[in-house]
Amino acid sequence: KIIPVDSEQSAIFQCLEGHNRRDLQSVYLTASGGALWKVPQSKFDKLSLNQILRHPRWKMGKKITVDSATLMNKGFEVIEAQRLFDLRVDQIQVVIHPEAVIHSMVNFKDGNILAQLGVTDMRLPIQYALSYPKRWESPIPSTVNFFKLGKLTFYSPPLKKFPALALALEVARKGGTLPAVLNAADEEVVDAFLRGEIKFLQIYSLVEKVVRKHLVHQAPALQDIFDADAWAREEAKKLIAGQVGG
Repeated sequence: KIIPVDSEQSAIFQCLEGHNRRDLQSVYLTASGGALWKVPQSKFDKLSLNQILRHPRWKMGKKITVDSATLMNKGFEVIEAQRLFDLRVDQIQVVIHPEAVIHSMVNFKDGNILAQLGVTDMRLPIQYALSYPKRWESPIPSTVNFFKLGKLTFYSPPLKKFPALALALEVARKGGTLPAVLNAADEEVVDAFLRGEIKFLQIYSLVEKVVRKHLVHQAPALQDIFDADAWAREEAKKLIAGQVGG
């Protein structure tokens, strides 16, 4: 049995516990919006690395924080949810939820929606994965303070502002070896950005070029996925070298 650890996938897993999977209609995958949610797109190229790495809710490693800023990480989570819970892409709705209190929701065919709420601390989903099906005492002293919180807000993701999410959704629909290519290219390109070799706005354009060039293998064996990963990394490195040399 696969038990998810990521907060959003853990939330879906917990909401589905004790329910017939055939009753599931769709899921709402929540996203905080990252460091750039309130920043106009016109200012993206003027931001420092520290500003991009300043996530408003989560303390994460540099790579995933950059992916959060582009919303690429949410695209990866769509692909994860698609595989973990046997869903179609059109059954997964990304919802921007800046407070990051609701970690995801499940919509059942009878119209009822279940949500999993919690503070932004990865120790909670990690512990649940370790203790499942039991629930141990909380590893953290705090819980959600609804009176201090006051309200919860939700927004539709602006795909023009965050095209990386749109690209990831397209990749999820096409499937095959393409998700591996997207992941590998993103790892190489974001790493180049963190090294100061390319600009923030080049992350999407370079990853997209690699994705568009790939010839998708629709029924890959494990070796095909490894090969696609290696190919994508080499293609990304060539594009990065071209940018650096230019």
